[in-house]
Amino acid sequence: MKNCPYCKIDVGGNLKKCPLCQSRLVGEDEEKYFPTQLKLKFQSFFFKLQLFIVWIVIISALWLDYIFKLPFGKYGGFHWSLLVLMWLFAFEFSIIHVFKKGMDASRIMSIVVVIVMAMVSVTAYYFGYLLFVLQWVIPIMVMCTIVANFVLCMVDKSGNAMVYLLTDLLVGIIPYFVCITLKKDCPIEWMICLLVSFIIFVGAIIFKGREVVGEIQRRLSV
Repeated sequence: MKNCPYCKIDVGGNLKKCPLCQSRLVGEDEEKYFPTQLKLKFQSFFFKLQLFIVWIVIISALWLDYIFKLPFGKYGGFHWSLLVLMWLFAFEFSIIHVFKKGMDASRIMSIVVVIVMAMVSVTAYYFGYLLFVLQWVIPIMVMCTIVANFVLCMVDKSGNAMVYLLTDLLVGIIPYFVCITLKKDCPIEWMICLLVSFIIFVGAIIFKGREVVGEIQRRLSV
């Protein structure tokens, strides 16, 4: 067993430095107390590798945009590198949540979808396609998320997926009522999203009725 000549403590395992003062330990190594976590090492390496690649892209984009002044196609009137930065920061934020412990699949997917919808909307605004995104891309993404969360609710044993399913259903219904309130015609894409939302809600009641009622009571404190 190794020991620290300064802290006067014995340290088991094969550590090289004292866990208290970081001085070099003296004595003979023992067998490892804990097995090597290969999965954590791989995740750490993957996270560092993608972070390095992201910073390469960021530096290159800033260099091409501000120093070399390379325009982005016909859209040379604005700094396109800012959009690249926003997308990459959104990507990093998503990656952090993917690697964060205790995050279930429904929560990760909902967070990533919200980030992607926001970034797609901002990008579409700069390129002049915001109306197309709001009428087609966003409702399709909402419908896909609703269906995916419904599937996760069917296989989820913890019950955490239900709150995200109900939230997505609410998102799919609200645009229709907003259009009705403003006395405007609701786009057909959001009408289809409304239909999908009601169908999925009926399916959730049939298959997971108690969980649906329990989640609503919990959120409304009734």
